[in-house]
Amino acid sequence: MTPLASPDRLTAALEAPGPIVLDGGFATWAEALGANLDHPLWSARLIQERPDRVLQVHRDFFAAGADCIISATYQATVAGFRHAGASPSEAEDLLTLGVRLAVQARDEAPAVAGALSPDRRLVAASVGPYGAALADGSEYRGDYGVSAAGLRRFHRQRLSRLAAAGADVLALETVPSSIEARVLVELMDELEPGDSATLRGWLSLVVRDADHLADGTPLSDLEPFLAHPRLALIGVNCVPPSRVYGALESLRRVTAKPLIAYPNSGERYRRGGREWVGSADDLVESAAGWRELGGKIIGGCCRTTPDDIRRLADALRGG
Repeated sequence: MTPLASPDRLTAALEAPGPIVLDGGFATWAEALGANLDHPLWSARLIQERPDRVLQVHRDFFAAGADCIISATYQATVAGFRHAGASPSEAEDLLTLGVRLAVQARDEAPAVAGALSPDRRLVAASVGPYGAALADGSEYRGDYGVSAAGLRRFHRQRLSRLAAAGADVLALETVPSSIEARVLVELMDELEPGDSATLRGWLSLVVRDADHLADGTPLSDLEPFLAHPRLALIGVNCVPPSRVYGALESLRRVTAKPLIAYPNSGERYRRGGREWVGSADDLVESAAGWRELGGKIIGGCCRTTPDDIRRLADALRGG
């Protein structure tokens, strides 16, 4: 069967019955496999140093039943790769490579019972927030003190490069502020002609509670630009599972688009001690409610593993 072109893959997946199962925490599983991610580039370090490990993580999530995987480009920037020793052209090529490794894993992964057929599986190009590049946790607060013009300058080059790399959808993810959310959505209108000019994205937010973004903006204030035609799904990620349902309810009041949810485990990262504390929530137990609200893509974020995604896939598909 001839694979569909990238824009058509997303349409076909969204029109298929049932939920789309997303992967889990890339960095979590990479570390479990022995990777050292104590680096300003975090998981993007592996694109430059261990592309084989990137492929292994993606393959393991597909084997666990994921229909969609997210590239390891969350913390990837040209400046970050250059600081790690790459030339300007090498840095740009590494952004592209991060997506192409995910595409390679997708195209090579065998079929999994109950999952989308191989020609409908998706690759999302991760476009992390400005705070991710700072590596100081500010993506969970949104208190950058950077203007919309500054955020536009930061995101324009990397967004264009990632969009042209062959992904099926742009994952505008872990976005904590209304200013950054608007900038990212508007920048999709600047993508170059070709496949990237028709590429759509999802906008996944960090929320402080059921009604507010991490920066305090009411979710209802986002309504004017959530209708943008390049946005295919709206939702939340990297928040505790207990915070997801209320946030999706609030978003459902301002958009009729499909929703997306991929929370972390519910544990908290204590930066001072560089450790996770607290106990994990049951991702699978909560997912049925998100689906009832219109959750079309459901998966996990930090501290979720292929085993979690396997259990989630079985539950959502009635296995």
